[in-house]
Amino acid sequence: MRGAGCVVNDLWDQRIDKLVDRTKDRPLASGALTTQQAVLFLGSQLLLGLGVLLQFNWFAVGIGLCSMPFVIFYPSFKRFFNWPQLILGMTFNWGAFMGFAVLNGELPLNLVLPLYLGGVAWTLHYDTIYAHQDKEDDVKVGVKSTALTLGDETKKWLVAFSVLTHSLITFAGYQNELSAPFYVGMGLAGLHLWWQISTLNINSPIDCAAKFRSNKTFGFIIFVSFLCGKMF
Repeated sequence: MRGAGCVVNDLWDQRIDKLVDRTKDRPLASGALTTQQAVLFLGSQLLLGLGVLLQFNWFAVGIGLCSMPFVIFYPSFKRFFNWPQLILGMTFNWGAFMGFAVLNGELPLNLVLPLYLGGVAWTLHYDTIYAHQDKEDDVKVGVKSTALTLGDETKKWLVAFSVLTHSLITFAGYQNELSAPFYVGMGLAGLHLWWQISTLNINSPIDCAAKFRSNKTFGFIIFVSFLCGKMF
């Protein structure tokens, strides 16, 4: 489904991608693939996703299907909404709902909402950094982003996003009664976010790309923290 979301995004944006230096070589923008080929590929991905989804309980199936409007329409928001990264976060982090639905056949909101909202805040953090790579091209082609909306105030907002991310994910761990190793890991995760923001140069596309990619380290720390907090 993550791959399907990328195809949908490229279908929506193929005209824009041709005009942006970083994206002009994407398959549709460059003409390496046709729209028809992309739609067929998308259909195969959706069928595979549906095959996986139907292995779960019917409550989880319903929760999974509820994500489809976000997957389909997210790319359009950058055309009229100054905070498209918020919609992206709501889409990307749907797995928090899915995980609980699959395992429990229900959604205990006191457990799932902190995790979901923490993920949304994290997406706002890393995708705002990502968007600073393209801000000059975005102005030219007329699309919107948090990078353009927040401008020189970006770092202050990144602090707010990271505090929300860390606080909500930590609270999710607390609600799930995780043990001490979880909190040690969250301390390291907080330091990593602080490093990202304190060393970020929002006017350097190369540095923005590097800081964006470093979020895989943050995600790995979170994963290990949850795992150790559950096991020990």
